[in-house]
Amino acid sequence: MTTQGIKIVLHPVSDLEKAKEVYTALLGMQPQADSPYYVGYEAEGQQIGLVPGGAAQGMTSPVAYWQVADIEAKLAEVTAAGGTVKDSPRDVGAGRLVATFTDPDGNVLGLVQDPVS
Repeated sequence: MTTQGIKIVLHPVSDLEKAKEVYTALLGMQPQADSPYYVGYEAEGQQIGLVPGGAAQGMTSPVAYWQVADIEAKLAEVTAAGGTVKDSPRDVGAGRLVATFTDPDGNVLGLVQDPVS
């Protein structure tokens, strides 16, 4: 089963306001989502998210989320190949499911499944 590419990259940040200034300058646009718990940009079909306090949630580096049609099937596939589930699938709103797993070297990778429209 193939993925549909990286669609979301989440970045843990310690100072949301300072990070927002840098990413706004980098991307050349204002964020589409701007709240105390998440700032998100839509750049060329890819979502770039800033997660304040991400380190406290176990994020030690940016996490890329690969778009998949069936998150459970893809998790089964990557774990059979040697990956380890870090965070089981959970709904983050509007039916969007996310999960993370680690590769054999401990790198964290994400999966995202959007609801069928």
